[in-house]
Amino acid sequence: MVSSPFAISAVLLLSIPVLFLLAPRVLPPREIPIPPLDEADDLALFRRAAALDSARSASNLPSSFAHLGKTNPKLKIAFLFLTNSDLHFAPLWEQFFRGNEDLYNIYVHADPTAQVAHPAGVFEGRFIAAKKTQRASPTLISAARRLLATALLDDPYNAFFAILSQQCIPLHSFRFVHSTLFAPPRVNSALPVESTRMPVRLRYSSFIEILSNTSSLWKRYTARGRYAMLPEVPFSRFRVGSQFFVLTRRHALVVVKDRRLWKKFKLPCWSSDSCYPEEHYFPTLLSMADPNGCTHYTLTRVNWTGSTHGHPHTYRPAEVSPELIYRLRQSNSNHSYLFARKFSPDCLQPLMNIARTAIFQD
Repeated sequence: MVSSPFAISAVLLLSIPVLFLLAPRVLPPREIPIPPLDEADDLALFRRAAALDSARSASNLPSSFAHLGKTNPKLKIAFLFLTNSDLHFAPLWEQFFRGNEDLYNIYVHADPTAQVAHPAGVFEGRFIAAKKTQRASPTLISAARRLLATALLDDPYNAFFAILSQQCIPLHSFRFVHSTLFAPPRVNSALPVESTRMPVRLRYSSFIEILSNTSSLWKRYTARGRYAMLPEVPFSRFRVGSQFFVLTRRHALVVVKDRRLWKKFKLPCWSSDSCYPEEHYFPTLLSMADPNGCTHYTLTRVNWTGSTHGHPHTYRPAEVSPELIYRLRQSNSNHSYLFARKFSPDCLQPLMNIARTAIFQD
């Protein structure tokens, strides 16, 4: 038994390095936990979205009421903005959307603790009920699912769902983006109808990056514990990809209907430097559910050259030029990039200066 004051002091001093070594393993993770009430709210929202879509499919008729969007027979793109700061590029997006009001809907999930300003114009009245988010945590998954469910409920003619951030910009005109996404897909009579009132069964693809051979994949897989993801997600099925993607309506439904994988990806990570659930949940889920229905690449360009602390390169005003836009469009896939990030807020004016002559000139 240790009894002398000197011995007790020595033990305490020697224990300090041990605490530093073990703290990451024994202390709770620093992620924001998802409150049970928030989880219950989300589950109710997801169930409503899935049930209403099933009812529409059964009747093959659109809803007669839309809370945020307008119901009409034209297929639309739902633009889903996930943000924790002001929408600095709202004027650029305003130009992008102008004249195409019957072909899109906008939905914004803004972290309520960030006091994000609500711009007028096309973004007015487009903010949905939101919850607090944190980078590299399951809260970003919840926010994206919230956006998808709201857009599914709102308008049956939302056929594509594009997840974007406040630091994203368009690289083409709206008409180019719309024609790219709605290019004639494969036709298969054995497949479910992609949207209501369509004469044939269409098989559009989701544009989502799905990678299986990155060097950090095992470290990220075990961030919650070596066996935490089993049996639902074996390592051989674990995937990674950009958190910015464009999903078809059927894949948006897969996401909001999921319960099985979500219960694994919402688990807290014990290794915070390897925990980016928002980059794994969607690629893993859709790779398991419908790998052939996904392109396995994204349409949002990100520059990872010289990235720091998991953040990509941020473009500054001096870098903005028509040549930059042309370079960012270039892709190794069958499609040009449609969007790009990450741009600093002070890039707005340089971007506006080249909007008509470069960005919206296809």
